[in-house]
Amino acid sequence: MKLVRMKLVVVILTVSAVFTGCAAIQRSQARDTEQLLAAAGFRMQLADTAEQQQQLAAMPAYRLVNRPKGDGVEYTYADPMSCKCLYVGGSKEYTEYQRLMTEQQIAQERIWAEENSMGWRPWGWYWR
Repeated sequence: MKLVRMKLVVVILTVSAVFTGCAAIQRSQARDTEQLLAAAGFRMQLADTAEQQQQLAAMPAYRLVNRPKGDGVEYTYADPMSCKCLYVGGSKEYTEYQRLMTEQQIAQERIWAEENSMGWRPWGWYWR
């Protein structure tokens, strides 16, 4: 019986660690996205009231969503957990966000290429 309990504790701890790690990654990715949205000119709107927080919770979380507004399109990004806020922008801000995302991806690829040319691998160094 002790062995079964011990296995159960190990399983629970492992599952807990996985979920904690996933949540940390999601928060980090949300923070990175929100920094790019702000740099692109999106406006952050805090959900100050209970009603606004309910509306925010009903929106797709951590996804850039578009919807028609007047003659154009409005883009929103909801973060109901960390900042309890909504980022709002139009076509101009969305275009700038896409440009910044592309720049960031190119910079990351250059870093990876440089690390690869130096002989670095995620699992450690090796000799050529």
